[in-house]
Amino acid sequence: MGAYILRRLLLMIPTLLGIMLVSFIIVQFAPGGPVEQVIAQITGQANGADSRIGGGQASDLGQTFDTSASSSKYRGAQGLDPRFIEQLEKQFGFDKPAHERFLLMIWNYLRFDFGESYFRDISVIDLIIEKMPVSISLGLWITLISYGISIPLGIRKAVKDGSRFDVWTSGVIVVAYAIPSFLFAVLLMVLFAGGSFFDWFPLRGLTSDNWDQMSWPQRIVDYFWHLTLPLTALVLSAFATTTLLTKNSFLDEIRKQYVVTARAKGLSERQVLYGHVFRNAMLVIIAGFPGAFISAFFTGSLLIESIFSLDGLGLLGFRSVIDRDYPVVFATLYIFSLLGLLVSLISDITYTLIDPRIDFERRDV
Repeated sequence: MGAYILRRLLLMIPTLLGIMLVSFIIVQFAPGGPVEQVIAQITGQANGADSRIGGGQASDLGQTFDTSASSSKYRGAQGLDPRFIEQLEKQFGFDKPAHERFLLMIWNYLRFDFGESYFRDISVIDLIIEKMPVSISLGLWITLISYGISIPLGIRKAVKDGSRFDVWTSGVIVVAYAIPSFLFAVLLMVLFAGGSFFDWFPLRGLTSDNWDQMSWPQRIVDYFWHLTLPLTALVLSAFATTTLLTKNSFLDEIRKQYVVTARAKGLSERQVLYGHVFRNAMLVIIAGFPGAFISAFFTGSLLIESIFSLDGLGLLGFRSVIDRDYPVVFATLYIFSLLGLLVSLISDITYTLIDPRIDFERRDV
């Protein structure tokens, strides 16, 4: 097992490099980079641009403009002093060739040095840590709740396959899966968050303003009070796939010969189900856990964060792409990709713990 883990860890290096390289190349051709963002602010709203430029580079905007006609590779830069454009390029690191910028970025990322945000006066790692509680709360709880619903429900549907219970629960699952989570979130907001009917739940943040004055029991209640509507909106469709996957996996195992043999030996249905079938059937469920966790943790809550004003990693990544805040974009991509690869490795290790018959060292990676 040690050799397999080592090979997987070594394979992560070219995989990460490939992800970062492809993303870096795509960004080079994307219009509206950080320099263009600042230029647009200067030419359209000088005060807004002033706050984005550090070091007093635009302290006197009158010196920024050049009365002579000048050509520039940046859209909207006509009439701006070329020296000012050069200062912007140097500030954002665009005075270096693309390959040098990429190699420097990878070298820094290997040392977990992610630099500072272009447009926020904070380091990237501090910014990510600041947004982490929202994403952890949504991702962790939605994963636990969805698996807590899906596995028992899927097992029950497999045992009652073809019964009235199986039919009507399948109908409910299909309808729930077909409803977009953001649409259901809007409905919950209208019904229960002061929209048109009841004002029972808050619409902003993970905690109330008087959080520091609360006791620990009050903090726990307040925390889940803020999470009730977002989690309800997310869980509606989160358990559908896992439920049907659990059901089909258990049905496949129930029909195998070793189950017939166990029943012939006089074992109860519960002993057969949880003593023999459960371990084998859960292998498929474990295989889908990393993808479900990573999706819920990082990407699945963007619209929910926007609707309920929860400032998490999903919203941070989206805003960073819109603002062309490349340090935040590439740092989050690097961290998420690395974590995804590690979670996938942990999943394979869990395979061997559940079923010792699986030996990845005998297979080519």
